[in-house]
Amino acid sequence: MSKGRLILTNIIGLIIVLAIIAGGAYYYYNSVSYVTTDEAHVAGDMAEITAPASGKLSGWDIDEGTKVTKDEKTAKIKGEQTVDVKSIMDGTIVKNEAKDGQMVQAGQTLAQTIDMDHLYITANIKETDVKDIEKGDKVDIVVDGDPGATFEGNVEEIGYATNSTFNLLSQQNTSGNYTKVTQKVPVKISIKNPSDKVLPGMNASVKISK
Repeated sequence: MSKGRLILTNIIGLIIVLAIIAGGAYYYYNSVSYVTTDEAHVAGDMAEITAPASGKLSGWDIDEGTKVTKDEKTAKIKGEQTVDVKSIMDGTIVKNEAKDGQMVQAGQTLAQTIDMDHLYITANIKETDVKDIEKGDKVDIVVDGDPGATFEGNVEEIGYATNSTFNLLSQQNTSGNYTKVTQKVPVKISIKNPSDKVLPGMNASVKISK
């Protein structure tokens, strides 16, 4: 091997070693400084607009995307008596399930609403990482629907039970076999100034500062 080729080979080898060291250092820094997960999604408080009585739905002029306010009269139902249909919270209609003039039953869902002005992130954090976070911790958020932006947030609530708690209680293992599986704890995270591209149900990834 020529001297020039040997030097080039050594340089390439050195670059590879340095890249491995840098990658390991970056991974270590992130592991000791942040709790991360891509098992997260955008959420918002939801409510249904329901029929308070049976009868004919009248004046129902609701389109998806329409904003409603708490106690706003959205229609009437004409049956034995005429009663108002009201929204129970501020929100945006995300699903319309009724048509003006149709017959409805008491309790029937007419529309689904979500509070789009106060969206948040629900992240599933490994039980081994929960000890490293607390309310108020800063969070960097990336939403799949708007991957070019990083949003800021804070830890608002840490769940009091793992996602599988109720399944574990209802499904007793009688076989004597047990496989330990790392459990996940739901964590609610605020999201500041989300763009119009951020919608409920979208996947997200979070990086929580320890």
